[in-house]
Amino acid sequence: MNGFKLANYASERGPRAAIVVGDLLYDVADITGRADYASTTTILDQWDEAEEALGQAAAKANGGGMKIDPTNLLAPVLYPHAVYCTGANYQEHMDAVSRHRGMPLQPGPKEMGVGPFFFMKAPRTVVSPIADVVKDTQALDYEVELAVVIGRKARGVSAANALDYVAGYTVANDLSARDRIMRTKLAEGSPFRFDWNGHKNFDGGCPLGPWIVPAAAIGDPQALAMKTWVNGELRQDASTATMIFSVAEQIEALSRFSTLYPGDLILTGTPAGVGAESSTWIDKGDVVRMEIAGIGEITTTIA
Repeated sequence: MNGFKLANYASERGPRAAIVVGDLLYDVADITGRADYASTTTILDQWDEAEEALGQAAAKANGGGMKIDPTNLLAPVLYPHAVYCTGANYQEHMDAVSRHRGMPLQPGPKEMGVGPFFFMKAPRTVVSPIADVVKDTQALDYEVELAVVIGRKARGVSAANALDYVAGYTVANDLSARDRIMRTKLAEGSPFRFDWNGHKNFDGGCPLGPWIVPAAAIGDPQALAMKTWVNGELRQDASTATMIFSVAEQIEALSRFSTLYPGDLILTGTPAGVGAESSTWIDKGDVVRMEIAGIGEITTTIA
């Protein structure tokens, strides 16, 4: 069975699901004869069946596809039901932020017997893999993250079985407005001092793509190199191997309280090298390029 990647592209018929085979793109509904496969949402809703059908379509692809135009690719999930995000999931990143703020270093949450920390982004913050994002904050920051795409309904699953519920993986830029996280006019002890909504939810706050690589093609999601360049300068260079909580452990923790549905995203945390560790923010005109080995790259231009 030929390998494929699942994407969305802009066409005269509107957003359409496509498979990428080699350097060519094929409309899924056209190549499979399944009109309902025009949407990646529908494909993910029936992933067990659809994955096999897409593999068969990839195997018969004969070079009649379209050349890939990166500017024509849309986010591979339009739009996810939910975008879960895992914070503070790389120890070096946590330590670097603490040092910059003059705070004592803390042991990892696992050592303290604490589970993962989650927050959410609004589904409509998701934008294309080559996106212009308007800067409307004084402290805009970047975060390369491995994004997990759920492919089967999951509730109360164990870490041992959690990866069976993953359709595939893609690349996310968890853009953050660092100047909005703290409502400084409130007292330091106030439980309402932190504003994660303002910090993480704004137009264009979640560039995603360039496509979904099926889980079967990745093998081990804890062995992927991750890099970020800002204007060509390497800023982040790490591996998913250094996550505090693995992908499987995050799925276990989330599904303990909430049902995960096909098409849901989990952004699994960012490694060291972000602007928050030195108060070095991205500005208008900056180009942020991110790459995860085995998946691909996305580019965000700050407008």
